[in-house]
Amino acid sequence: MKLPRRKFLHLTASAAVLSAASRIELALDYPTRPVRLIVGFFAGGLSDILARLLSPWLSQHFGQQFIVEDQPGAGTNLAAGAVVRAPPDGYTLLMATSSNAINATLYDNLKFNFIRDTAPVASIARTPQVMVVNPSFPAKTVPDFIAYAKANPGKINMATAGIGSPVHLAGELFMTMTGVELVPVHYRTNYVPDMIAGQVQVVFSPIPTTIQQIRAGKLRALGVTSETRSQALPDVPTIGEFIPGYEASV
Repeated sequence: MKLPRRKFLHLTASAAVLSAASRIELALDYPTRPVRLIVGFFAGGLSDILARLLSPWLSQHFGQQFIVEDQPGAGTNLAAGAVVRAPPDGYTLLMATSSNAINATLYDNLKFNFIRDTAPVASIARTPQVMVVNPSFPAKTVPDFIAYAKANPGKINMATAGIGSPVHLAGELFMTMTGVELVPVHYRTNYVPDMIAGQVQVVFSPIPTTIQQIRAGKLRALGVTSETRSQALPDVPTIGEFIPGYEASV
């Protein structure tokens, strides 16, 4: 039987969680000291936001401080490497993302095996991304953007959260499916200020990272990357409405 790729990935992930959970015994007195929660992206990004929303609840629930540490760089490999090198005692946690799965195939010289050297604890969130542009950019719809990009190949800067990040690959998927040529600009820090300033013109950003700027009119949303429209941005069409089959999420 040949499984659809998406179903195969879901089954594989489920099996990994189950097998890891069966090997872990819960220490009843855990934790007895502060716990580090390491994030592989910049402050203000989706992973950082989720970690800082989660850490106060964890601190209250467990009676010990959960400290968020941002260690951006190398597409989350710096953060993942720091967690792998830490003692495997549950006191150094990683806010893992899609990037960690991507990096397993993107990089040939990693000094760790993410699947072998880490153990999953819990799934936290899944969110679509949103294609946004600076308000001064001439395109107001996805078809407008495609037409403008084809007329100006290699002249539109596309912000990313690092090579191989979901933000990067959502843009690469867009280029592959439309034939447009954008120039990736990889950030280790928050790309939103440069988007607002117009130094980069487009980004496929996780919705929580840019939704306030969209609502304030500082950025313009052209389309969301999910199969259906987002409840957070109900008036924004999906990119798939214009590019059949396009879908991405974090």
